[in-house]
Amino acid sequence: MIRHNPIPALFLALASLFATGLSAVAQEQAVVSTRVIYPGETISVDALNEVMLRRPPRGNTAVARMLEDIDGKVARRTLLPGRLIPISYVREAYLVETGSPVTVTFNEGALSISLRAVPLEHGAAGDMIRLRNIESGRTFTGVVLADGTVEVGAI
Repeated sequence: MIRHNPIPALFLALASLFATGLSAVAQEQAVVSTRVIYPGETISVDALNEVMLRRPPRGNTAVARMLEDIDGKVARRTLLPGRLIPISYVREAYLVETGSPVTVTFNEGALSISLRAVPLEHGAAGDMIRLRNIESGRTFTGVVLADGTVEVGAI
């Protein structure tokens, strides 16, 4: 009578289960650039590619996981082809540029006041920026809105 040792079969079953579990964990998605993207350049989908990661990125660096995370944003640093793109390397596009006059509004109840001012800083939607009143020369702060105007509140 031939006896079979059950340990090798059990070992193989556990090894395949362990390997399958590891590959499922390691299959994360990330975004890389397909060409060099220079600082100040707006990032478009045609310059990006989604890849599957073999292992998670090192450290606590947050990287772009989907194309939508960085499409339309602007590079802060040079992005090299085939490299992961840290979220801190991109920013929202500026809606307000330094020196380009913008409309500033103040709204409270039925009262609405608007004027033209010159931004002293760049600003994306939601950013608080400093501005200079064209007529009086006084400086003040306001919040950039999604339509490219700036809103100020009561002092």
